[in-house]
Amino acid sequence: MWYLHNGAPPHFARQVRDFLNVEYPNRWIGRNGPIHWPARSPDSTPCDFYLWGHMKQLVYSEPVNSIEELTARIRVAAETIREDPTVFGRVRASLERRARDCIDNNGLQFQHLP
Repeated sequence: MWYLHNGAPPHFARQVRDFLNVEYPNRWIGRNGPIHWPARSPDSTPCDFYLWGHMKQLVYSEPVNSIEELTARIRVAAETIREDPTVFGRVRASLERRARDCIDNNGLQFQHLP
C-alpha cells in the first residue's frame, strides 16, 4: 500500500513525516517524502478531484443520523470502492485529463474541471 500525503501545513510536521517513514517506508508520496508531489497542488491530487466526491455520494446518499451510522457508512463506502475495479480507472483517467489541461495551460493553475 502507498500513502498519498497532501502536504498541508498541519500534516507537514516532523512528527507526521517520521510516522509516515515508519509506517510507509519509501512508500509515501508528498512534500519532502521519498516520492515528491507538489504541495497542495490543486491540479494533480486525484483524491480531491474524484475519489472523495465519489465517496461522499455513497456516504451521504441519505441523511446521516449518528456518528456510529456515519462511521459504518464510511466503512461500507470504502469497501465498495475497493471492490470496484472501475473506480481506480476513472481516478486515473481524471488525473490524465487534468495533467493534459495543465500542460495545455503551460503549467499554470486553471479553474476546476467538471
